[in-house]
Amino acid sequence: MLNGLIGRKVGMTQVFDDQGNHVPVTVIQAGPCIVVGHRNQARDGYEAVQLGLVEHLPPGRISKPRRGQFEKHKLPPLRHVLEFPVSGEEKPAIGEKFLADLFQPSDLVDVIGTSKGKGFQGVMKRHGFGGGKATHGSMHHRGPGSIGQSAFPSRVFRGMRGPGHMGHRRITVKNLEIIQVDAEKNMLVIKGAVPGAPGTYLTIRRSQRPPRKPASADSN
Repeated sequence: MLNGLIGRKVGMTQVFDDQGNHVPVTVIQAGPCIVVGHRNQARDGYEAVQLGLVEHLPPGRISKPRRGQFEKHKLPPLRHVLEFPVSGEEKPAIGEKFLADLFQPSDLVDVIGTSKGKGFQGVMKRHGFGGGKATHGSMHHRGPGSIGQSAFPSRVFRGMRGPGHMGHRRITVKNLEIIQVDAEKNMLVIKGAVPGAPGTYLTIRRSQRPPRKPASADSN
C-alpha cells in the first residue's frame, strides 16, 4: 500500500466546522500521480516505488535519459518524481494511477515542502531579538549585541545566532488533519498551514508518529 502523494499548494482559506468554529485550512492539489519505477532490495538495497506528478509539460523540458524512461513504459513526461516506501509485499504496477482519494477525512498526514525564502535578514527578524535602546543616541537599535570576548578565546563560538540567510529550507509539518477530500478535482483541504508559497511542490504522507493520546485519570 502506498503511503503518500505528490501535490502542489493552491493556497489558504477558511472553513467552519459543525459547531460554527472558524478553522484555517490549506488547499492542496494532490495528484494525479503515476508509478514510474520500482526500487528493490537486491538491486538498490531498499524497497520503494517511484511516483511522478502528472502535469502539463512539453517533452523538450525533460532530459533524454529521463524521457527514455517514460517512453519505455509509454508514460507522459513528468517533471517531479519522488520515491515512497510501500507497506505489504505487493507493489503497485508501473503506470498505476493514484488520486487524492488515497486519503480520507480525519486522516493525519505529514506535509513536507520548502519554506519561503526571505533572503539575508538581521537578528531581529531571523531570531526574534529585542534590539537595543531606541533613544539617547545608543546607535545600537537592531544589532546583535555582544557575540564573544575580545581577549580570550578571541573568536565567535560555533552556533552563535546572528544575521544570515533566512528561509528556503526543507520543512516537515507533522500530524495535520485532513478536513475534506475532493476526489473529482484531486483536492485536499488540510487543517493548518504548510510550508511554501502557492505553487510549491509538496509531499503528503501518512503520519509516521501520530500524537500520543493523553493518559486518562482512571489509569492512575
